[in-house]
Amino acid sequence: MQAPGAPGSGPARMPRLVSGPGDTVEDDAPALPAPPGGPPARTERRTARLLDHWWTVCYLVTSLFTAVAALALTGLAIGGFFGVLGAGVGVLVLVPAIWGAYGLSVLERHRIAAFLGLDIGERAPSTAPGWRRALGLDERRLRALGWVGLHGLWGLVAAGLTLTLLVQGVLLATLPLWGPVAGGVTVLGALRVESFLGMTLAWLVGIVLVLGMPWVARGLASVDVVLARWLVGEDAQAQLRRMSERVDTLTTSREDTLDSVEAERRRIERDLHDGPQQRLVSVAMTLGLARDALDRNPDDREAARQVRELLDEAHASSKEAITEMRQVARGIVPPILTDRGLDAAVSALAARSPVPVTVSSRLPAGRLDPTTEAIAYFSVSEALTNVAKHARATRAGVELGTARGLTGDLLAITVTDDGAGGAIVGGGSGLTGLRQRVGAVDGELHVHSPVGTGTTVAITLPLRTRGPR
Repeated sequence: MQAPGAPGSGPARMPRLVSGPGDTVEDDAPALPAPPGGPPARTERRTARLLDHWWTVCYLVTSLFTAVAALALTGLAIGGFFGVLGAGVGVLVLVPAIWGAYGLSVLERHRIAAFLGLDIGERAPSTAPGWRRALGLDERRLRALGWVGLHGLWGLVAAGLTLTLLVQGVLLATLPLWGPVAGGVTVLGALRVESFLGMTLAWLVGIVLVLGMPWVARGLASVDVVLARWLVGEDAQAQLRRMSERVDTLTTSREDTLDSVEAERRRIERDLHDGPQQRLVSVAMTLGLARDALDRNPDDREAARQVRELLDEAHASSKEAITEMRQVARGIVPPILTDRGLDAAVSALAARSPVPVTVSSRLPAGRLDPTTEAIAYFSVSEALTNVAKHARATRAGVELGTARGLTGDLLAITVTDDGAGGAIVGGGSGLTGLRQRVGAVDGELHVHSPVGTGTTVAITLPLRTRGPR
């Protein structure tokens, strides 16, 4: 017997637990031997598939109750609408009717998921003003009201047809039990059958109706699903547009990240070449001169004085090289950020800024993700550099905090100044590099900079679970 995952056992797969009305139950788990005298596995799967189809019939039967409720809400909404046009008091009826329609649409989404095994999704949260959402006049609730009107009509038709065919099929299928006693049967309320041949044909029609009912129900239920998905479910076109925008954003941010990394590499290479490398070359040459002078006249006092001067010069150059190396390293990852976190690192930036900067922090206790901290630190650094170079400001401020977004928690950074304003992203003010840095981690940059009233730079970065350091 092989353990799961052993060679030759094949990859382990999860069996499907929920299927829709049009799905085929495919169990990819290894087949177990059927118990003695038990039905084969294929028969069990067919039985399960048939039961799934009969859940569709149950869905249509219960549609009779939701359709009646939908028609009642539609009537209230129509009456409330004309009441608003007349005396104005109809709003007391219209608003509850709209909210009732929205509640019924939420129930419908869960009913489709429970009976049909389909998730039609949910509309995006409304961006309408609060008073419109409170009155139910936003798009989300108005679409639910439109769905209620259509569902009330179609639901009655589908539920009535389903119940009629189902009841007629059961009566005809059980005709041999009560037909001889009744002396005949009326088919569909119109055709009276009393002969043996006619009753036999009616019985066959009943069997066909009962067996074919699940497939008829699937066709009727598909209309309900289309209406619900169109009006109260997730908009497929909007989802496709969001995915296309997401792909474009990721493509642009990837290119910007590559450009930013390459520019950073060239900057570090240039700083190392122009600073510490030149200092170290000078130290090496000075030490070489001192060694040559000492080799030529090891006992001469004048040579010893020259050697001391050369060693002092080499010592000074080595200290300058260390200082320049620290400055280069500060542009990569500052030690204070690694040791004490974002709040302390931004405070150190503010202390070094030529423009007076006040820092306000409302960050939660604990440390953030290292990548988020680094991106936030360099974003603030670049923003303050722009203030010092371009803003002609007398003071600036940095606010750190968190916010709640549609996709999760965000790190919110706001940098303000009282300068000349007029900053434009891509206009040569240094904001282009800031946008690239923020976009590399799927963040957002917003700049408000009216001429003469200062600049506000708002940055939001998605917060991630803190990883190991």
